[in-house]
Amino acid sequence: MKFIASSSSLLRQLTNLNGVITTNPVVPILENFLFKINGEEGKLVITASDLQTTMITEIDIEARENGSIAVPAKILIDTLKNLPEQPVTFSIDEETYSIEINSENGRYKLAGESAADFPKIPEIEEASTVNMSSDILLRAINNTLFSVSNDDLRPAMTGVYISLTSEGVTFVATDGHRLIRYSRTDMQSDFNSSIILPKKSLNMLKNTLPAEDTEVKMEFNKANAFFEFGNFKMVCRLIDERFPDYENVIPLHNNNEVNIDRQELLSTLRRIAIYANKSTNQVRFKIAGSQLAVSAEDLDFSNEANENLSCEHEGADIEIGFNAKFLIEMLNNMDSDITLKLSQPNKAALIVPSELDNHEDILMLIMPVMLNSYHA
Repeated sequence: MKFIASSSSLLRQLTNLNGVITTNPVVPILENFLFKINGEEGKLVITASDLQTTMITEIDIEARENGSIAVPAKILIDTLKNLPEQPVTFSIDEETYSIEINSENGRYKLAGESAADFPKIPEIEEASTVNMSSDILLRAINNTLFSVSNDDLRPAMTGVYISLTSEGVTFVATDGHRLIRYSRTDMQSDFNSSIILPKKSLNMLKNTLPAEDTEVKMEFNKANAFFEFGNFKMVCRLIDERFPDYENVIPLHNNNEVNIDRQELLSTLRRIAIYANKSTNQVRFKIAGSQLAVSAEDLDFSNEANENLSCEHEGADIEIGFNAKFLIEMLNNMDSDITLKLSQPNKAALIVPSELDNHEDILMLIMPVMLNSYHA
């Protein structure tokens, strides 16, 4: 069995799928790409999986026969990375599973495995369907993914919660220290439903969504979600857990409001964080009148820094501490200036953008950290 493919075209698609493949997988066959050759249509269908997430794509090839083989991922990608753009010929022995790759100047032989050992891809059964713009999906992922928890003891929080209703769609992520709620009213569904998508799957989706706006078809049932766009398909196992009741965590009476230039605050935090204690990343906000003083101190090394920013402030003067790392990540994912909504130094603070798209709503919540006794 033979086929001919463009080395750069093949490498591009393999690189897109390679993030799924883990080192030392539970089943050794998952260190391979599954190649399915369709001679009649001149297509090569490529699959990569880690049992939780499966990605499938296809490229045009020259072939006369049908067949399939599992090809070692690392050695194949490393080979193609070091070849200039050219047609490469794959010759596969279906009895021994040996693969020979011929380029203009070389011949490379590697050992494949039987395609029959590759896990079967879940079927779409009794699925609900919703179509969305790739731009909206990408924006939703970018606004929530960074605050997903890595704590396997709380599996519900290791993914992004998506709620679909006739009024719109809401994406929520939390790690217990901060919570992000991103909502759209320009993307409704005919049914009410909710799912939790794992972090790795969303990362893969984010990395493969096209730059130009494309329609993404999402189907899901109780066990899996299926995404399809362009020549890509992705199947991921849903997190079968109950997501925390996040609405109850969001405070309703944060009447102490600070309007501030996002970029100025972000730049200040990046500088001040250098002087913060490395284990707590604690920075102090002291808000008095129209001044915000940002300071940090690391007593172990006698390091300290402070800066003053002007702001618009409504409410009583307040001192409150935050984790600078979390704040920087949150501000990085905003586009406009922000309003900081506070109540007490020990209560959650809200960050909302000053300007929003008509169909968009973003709310970011961050828990404060207990302040040390020093005063800047």
